[in-house]
Amino acid sequence: MAKRSLTLRTISLTVLTASYRICGAIEVTNTGVTGLVNDPTSKFMELRDVTMARIHMPEKLVREEPLLRLVKNQMHMICLGRRQDIGPQALARGGFSRIEKYDVEITDSAYEYRGILEWAGRFDFSTVMAEGIRNFVPVYDARIRGVMLPNMKIKSPAILFNRNKIDT
Repeated sequence: MAKRSLTLRTISLTVLTASYRICGAIEVTNTGVTGLVNDPTSKFMELRDVTMARIHMPEKLVREEPLLRLVKNQMHMICLGRRQDIGPQALARGGFSRIEKYDVEITDSAYEYRGILEWAGRFDFSTVMAEGIRNFVPVYDARIRGVMLPNMKIKSPAILFNRNKIDT
């Protein structure tokens, strides 16, 4: 029996952890980045052609690696260059119904996020933060700022934040 091959596409992204800003590329299937990071069968993610910098010194590269494996639950957020890279809208939003847009401000121990959360129906904080199996939630037209480093600012058309890291 012939082995099925999946069509993969390469997406550039930036990952923020508590200490590092990691830029690289990943290969995703038709489920996009959302499908990859919310896959419960894998706790890791591989990035290719990686550059790393410390959060407090973004202009100084710490290292460059051809391949880097990241633990998903240690990632605070993933920044994407295009909204479509998140993946199919039904997967990103969690369903097929009328979508409402909500301005949100979210904080975790290291970052503050502002942007637009697209949600099916009435916004319920407990549902967004606790229900379902997905750990990474999309926010669009995002602005990110470091809590301890307010001069560190990032703008991104789309991010996926790790809801397990959220404080408020």
